[in-house]
This record gives sequence, C-alpha cells and structure tokens, in this order.
Amino acid sequence: MDNSADPDPQTRTINWRVRVALAVLLLLAVVVVSVTNKLLTDRFTESTRNRAELRLALYSGNLLSELRQNAVVPQLLARDAELIGALNSADYTASTRRLISFVEEIGAASLMLLDIDGRTVAATDRSRLGSSHRAEPYFVDAIRANATIFTVAPREAGGYGFFYSRRVQSGSDVLGVIAVEVDLQKFGRAWAGISDAVIVTDSTGTIILTTEPRWRGRTEEEALARQTPQNAIQRAIQATADWTAQPTDSYLEGEAVMRLETRIPFRGWRMASFTTYASVRERVNGVLALEIMGFAILLALSFYALSRRTALRMALFQRESAELRTLNAALQREIAERKRVQETLAVAEQTLEQSSKLAALGEMSAAVSHELNQPLAAMKTYLAGARLLLRRNRLDEALSSFGRIDDLIERMGGITRQLKSYARKGQEAFSPVDMGDALASALSMMEPQLRQRHVQINRIVPDQPVQVMGDRLRIEQVMVNLLRNAIDATKSEAAPKVEILLTAGETATLTVRDNGPGIEDLDQLFEPFYTTKQPGDGVGLGLAISSGIVNDLGGRLTARNGQAGGAVFEMQLPIMGDEHSTQAAE
Repeated sequence: MDNSADPDPQTRTINWRVRVALAVLLLLAVVVVSVTNKLLTDRFTESTRNRAELRLALYSGNLLSELRQNAVVPQLLARDAELIGALNSADYTASTRRLISFVEEIGAASLMLLDIDGRTVAATDRSRLGSSHRAEPYFVDAIRANATIFTVAPREAGGYGFFYSRRVQSGSDVLGVIAVEVDLQKFGRAWAGISDAVIVTDSTGTIILTTEPRWRGRTEEEALARQTPQNAIQRAIQATADWTAQPTDSYLEGEAVMRLETRIPFRGWRMASFTTYASVRERVNGVLALEIMGFAILLALSFYALSRRTALRMALFQRESAELRTLNAALQREIAERKRVQETLAVAEQTLEQSSKLAALGEMSAAVSHELNQPLAAMKTYLAGARLLLRRNRLDEALSSFGRIDDLIERMGGITRQLKSYARKGQEAFSPVDMGDALASALSMMEPQLRQRHVQINRIVPDQPVQVMGDRLRIEQVMVNLLRNAIDATKSEAAPKVEILLTAGETATLTVRDNGPGIEDLDQLFEPFYTTKQPGDGVGLGLAISSGIVNDLGGRLTARNGQAGGAVFEMQLPIMGDEHSTQAAE
C-alpha cells in the first residue's frame, strides 16, 4: 500500500489546530458583534432619551416663560391713562399708534382694544379694526371677572389663538377690554426644524400646539392613528420586531418611536415628544461595520500568517541550536558576573558599617560640643564675677558664684551622660518633674546670655504645679535649647522679646515664642545638622536632640511661624496621672 500521499502526524495536527482556530475566530466574531449590538443599542438609546428629555425641558421652559411674560401685559395696559381716556371720550385716533409702540417692546403677537360692545377700536393689526368680538370668550369672561383671563380660541383658518384679556374700567364703570394675543405658534415653527415631533395638550387632552399642523384639535390617540396613504412606505419600515428589546413607547406612522412627556405648570398643560430610533440605528450600525471589517482583516491576516508559518518553521529549527549555544555562553558569563558582584557587595557592606561607626562618633562629638557651650559660657561669666567680688573683698557673694559654678560642672556631667542616650536609649526610670521648677532652672542657666543681650522675657506660669513623668535633666536640656534658639533668632531685632507660656490641659504644653524673622524651612527643621546659623555658631543638632528627648518622654515637639511673625515652638508632654499618657511615656 502506498502511503506517500498521506500527510505525516505533525502536519495533520497542525491542520486540525488551524481549523479549530478559525472556528473559534468566527464564533468570537459572532459573539462580539451580538454583544456590541446589544450594549451599544442600550447605551445610544439611553443617550438619545437623555437628549430628548433635555430638549423637552428646554421647550417647556421657553413656553412657560413666554406665557408668564405676557401675563402681566393686560394688567399694565388696563391702567394706561391714555387708553382709558380714549374709551371715555370715544376718540381712538392715537390709540392704535400707542398699541403699536407697545407691541414691539412686549413681544406679543398683537394687541387689541375693545369697547364695551366688543368692537375693535384700536389694534396693532389694522385689518381687525371695526371687527366685533362680542361673543368671544376672551371678551365675555374679561367683562365678567375683575382679573386677567387666559383663553385658547380656535381660529377659522385652523389652529388656535392664545389671548390674555382684562377689562378696562374707570372707577366702577367698565369701559372695555384690552386683549393681548400671545405668539405661541413661533414655538411650533421652531420645533418643526428638529427630528422630534412635539405636541402640547390642554387639560382636556386636546392638542393645541404641535409641529404637525394636521394634529391640532385632536387627542393624542387620534393624532397617532392618523396615517395618510403617502406614508405607506414609511409604515413598511416597521420590521417583525422593534429596534430595542425594551417595550416600545409608542408608534408613529407604524414605526416604533420613543415617547417622553412632561408637565407644564400652567392650567394643566402637558408636553410630549416623539423621537425616532433612526440615529440609534445609524450609530450602532457604524460601529458594527467597523467591528466586522476588523474581524475580516484579522481573518485575512490569520490566513497570511498560516501560509508564512510553514515557510518559517524550517528556518526556526535551524536557528534554534545556534540560539541555545549562545544562551549557554550568556548564562556562564552571568554566573561569573554574579559571583564578582557578591564579593564586591561584601566589601561594600564592611565599608558602610565602618562609615556608620565614624558618622555616629562625629555626631556624638558635635553634640557634646554643642551642649557644653552654654554651661561653659555661664561658668566664664560667673568666674569673671567671682574674680571681681574677691578684689572687692565680698567673699560671701564670691562663694555663691563658686557654688553656681559647681552646679554647672555637675550639670555638664549630666549633659554628657544624657547626650550618650541620643545614640542609645537609656534605661533609667522616670520620676515626677515640676515643669515650672524645670523652667526656672533653665532660665537660671540662660541668665548670663539674657543679661548680655538685654532680651525681654515674658513668662506666664500657672499657680498650681504642672507635673509630668520624665527626666528633669533632659527636660531642662530641651528648654535650654528652645530658649537659646529664641535668643539667637532675635539678634537682628532692635527690641528682642521672648514669650514663655506654660499651660496644663490634656497635656503639659510649654510654648516659646520669639519676635525674630521666623522659620523658612519647617520640613527640615528637626533633621540633624540642619542649621540657619552662621558657621561656628552651631552645627544643627540642638533641635534634633531635643525632638528625640521629647519623643522618648512620650510627647512631641512642634514648630510653626506665628501669625504676627517670629517662630513658635511647642513642647507637649503627658500630664502625670493620665494612664494612657503614662503608658506611652514608659
């Protein structure tokens, strides 16, 4: 048996997969087109409905505005002295001219002045002069009622006229009627230029205003059922099913249309519009045509790709072995590179660890230098004072200065110990601290600088003790830093002033305010080595150390610019006795 014509198993597998792929593509095209048709139909139908609702609201608003605008005209003209005088004297030579002067400003269709017998004695339409309106409702009802009357009057030529009328009287004598015809037909003419059919019905359901003149005077059901023979082709547009899956609002000339209705707040009037689905069909069909074209192109490309695939298979097989050899060599190079990088990384880690140790040592040295400057400056001042007192043989006062120097030396030792805690948190237990006493001690340390700079200190401290749980020495250290920064900030001020306020509420709050230039960069203020001082005046560690101390005590240190200028620092610490705050501090 000759099997040379039979395809090999691999070729049969490829052909089977190609058929499945093409079948899946065709099925996908059908599903996508169907889903797109459904989704876009609903979406475009909804958008068409929204636009129709917007137009309906606009039309009803314009109609109501026109009616309200003309409603006050009869009341004003009924009080016109010249018109009343003309009716009294029966001299109407200037009345028509006067009404014509009003009509352009008012925007009404026409104005008529009727005497007591219903005869037109003045009118903006001169063809109406002398005509009798004695039996018209707008004349009869106006004579009977002392109010403005609105009347919808059928016309002999077809359609309706819309009139506002009011009787004209002089004292208790009725002289005639002023009638204002409202031009609502202009809306029908304007609406006729759009694709929608619009109707306005009165309280009885009769169509009084419409874009279709043959509908006037009929009910909506009668108008929709009215189909002339020339519309047979249009009726044939209606297919076996409606365009949308939703219930049809109404049928116009045999075609499904979208019907929207709104109420006009005027004498029970209602407005309805009928919108065709033609625009929806056009938009959906356009998108479906693009999708079908896209799938056709995709199918053509698929056939082209399949034809090219057979030609490329042999070339791919030949290149595969070469690519594998190249990949193997690249992997070997990557392994060697990774080993070298790991060795370099180990050396970098050792270097970084040594650099971190040196940075910590430099930060500690700078902190010690910064914090010891204040006690040393105070000691220098006390030594100079003691030397002067000894020369004057005032030994008791000199011994007092030496006692203060001894206190400062003890404080320097405490500061050295506490500065070490900046690098490693201490383990000492907290104890009650009176914030007022700590503030007094900090001011005592800053006394030489205050006296030298002539800084005005305004201090407000409550009568009752304000106690917190913490380390008094570290709290005093923060206070000294805040006071020194405030003093340095007022160097450029002619009258330097520092305000200190201690308050007790949910927290113990110490506020230090100066009248200096304020703070330019609040974001970097508490970062180490950030300073605005001149070189040699500070290294930028004071506030960083202070912030770390306050955080260790369970509080927070904040800074802002005052509304009247200057900088404002606030140190908030938990009040002793607040269980939550105490736990946070511990």
